[in-house]
This record gives sequence, structure tokens and C-alpha cells, in this order.
Amino acid sequence: MMNIALPDQILAFVEEQAIAAGFSSASEYVYHLILREQERIVQQQRVEALLLEGLDSGEAIEATDDW
Repeated sequence: MMNIALPDQILAFVEEQAIAAGFSSASEYVYHLILREQERIVQQQRVEALLLEGLDSGEAIEATDDW
């Protein structure tokens, strides 16, 4: 378990966002934010891997209008 101290202004914002998003608590809201961040990082790593795969895939081809 992790306890985080937030300034009152930030805590109020988090609680408002949690309610607006339909979460039962600020903790649940923060938990879902962390899960979304994990998913975003995995997706970013996947895109970077695909870009590197493309760079290593062979001779470059010029992309023209005919291509």
C-alpha cells in the first residue's frame, strides 16, 4: 500500500475529477490513471520497436506520388 500526501488544492482537484469520472474514490481514480499511464508506455515502446524494425528492414525506398 502507498500513501501520498497532496496539497489541499490538488487533493480537491483529484476528488472532483474522481467524482466527475464516476469513480467511487480518489484512490480508485488515481489507480486508473496509473493503469492508463502503464498502457501508454507499453504502446509507446511498441511504436518505437516498430520504427526501429522499419529502419532496419533494408534499403530505403523514396516515397513519391507514384509510390
